Amino acid sequence: MALSKKPVTGMKDILPAEMQVRDYVIGLIQETYKSFGFSHIETPCMENISNLSSKQGGENEKLIFKVLKRGEKLHIPEAQTEADVVDCGMRYDLTVPLSRYYSNNSAQLPAPFKALQMGNVWRADRPQRGRFRQFMQCDIDILGDASCLAEIELMSATTTLLGKLGFSGFKVCFNDRRVLKAMAAYSGFAEKDYDQVFIILDKMDKIGMEGVAAELSENGFAGDAVETYMGLFAELEQAPDSLAYLEKKLDGVVAGGVIAGMRTIIGSVRATASCEFSLVFDPTLVRGMSYYTGSIFEIKMEELGGSVAGGGRYDEMIGKFTGMDTPACGFSIGFERIITILMEKGFQVPQSGARKAYLIEKGMPAETMVKVLAEAKKEREAGIQVLVSNMNKNKKFQKEQLQKEGYGEFREFYKDFQ
Repeated sequence: MALSKKPVTGMKDILPAEMQVRDYVIGLIQETYKSFGFSHIETPCMENISNLSSKQGGENEKLIFKVLKRGEKLHIPEAQTEADVVDCGMRYDLTVPLSRYYSNNSAQLPAPFKALQMGNVWRADRPQRGRFRQFMQCDIDILGDASCLAEIELMSATTTLLGKLGFSGFKVCFNDRRVLKAMAAYSGFAEKDYDQVFIILDKMDKIGMEGVAAELSENGFAGDAVETYMGLFAELEQAPDSLAYLEKKLDGVVAGGVIAGMRTIIGSVRATASCEFSLVFDPTLVRGMSYYTGSIFEIKMEELGGSVAGGGRYDEMIGKFTGMDTPACGFSIGFERIITILMEKGFQVPQSGARKAYLIEKGMPAETMVKVLAEAKKEREAGIQVLVSNMNKNKKFQKEQLQKEGYGEFREFYKDFQ
């Protein structure tokens, strides 16, 4: 069988030009989030299959790359169920692993704990622009803080990072799952039907209010409930202050302090913004993960035609490991999508220091070569990046290629170098 030189579908080779951008962005992420007090941690790429299949990952649980048991544990001929041959899987996000990590190590961690994670995740998804089967994810999470300060810090840190990367004019959409549920309850939907209602509501930006109303009716929901529900969204569009409208309309239905907390978050993030963006309350924002319990948010960019970051509060996930709920809130950046945008824009990594290329004539005697290498050593010790390479026949083309990689100065060394 002939070997294939192409990577597996949905995965890709990364060339030096893109790798420079990726390394720069990774460094900027670490620098920015650490300035907000986040600690860098790491979790394994594989997790116990029972953790990954615990009905907390929504549709992602259908996309798990499952790993067969090894050695003596693997008995395929006698296997009756999947559990007989599978015991772990590749992580599809960083949130489930973080919850296990915190549950296992909380006694050694500060409270609240501000975590920064960066690493590859794997999903058996259909590849498309900015979407791969193996991709880098970047998460920040605050564990152990039930106050709205967690949401404020997450949003402020992430918008600061995007500003440093040259992005502006993007939109931060904000909602709360408790408001979503209160609107559904007010309209007369049964609690058991909330998830199905929200799945349909999530299509609002694609099919509009008429389309949502029609699909709710097609799924057998009562006409009165659908009419009341759609009426809330229609009135929200006209309300000069949508949060004030909901506070009055849902009085006694939505939990006390929810709306006030949303006002605090929105006002604080706007007041301390470090770049230009809009922060808006979006009552149709759902976020697909079933583990969200409170605030939810997304960052949308016109350049991509969709979201580049998202997250929310998931106060009940850690309790599934420990038996005791722990306040938790996180924000995940679409690292690959951001890299896609930067590469399409022709983003150039800022050069922090001099970069020189030493071009050596081929066939140089060993003793002369040592002198050239000694020169390079001195310059490197002075903080200069030095590339030592043999001189090509087409020296002009070679220099042009090196200039594209950021080398601004060249030194040529010949056999008679002293």
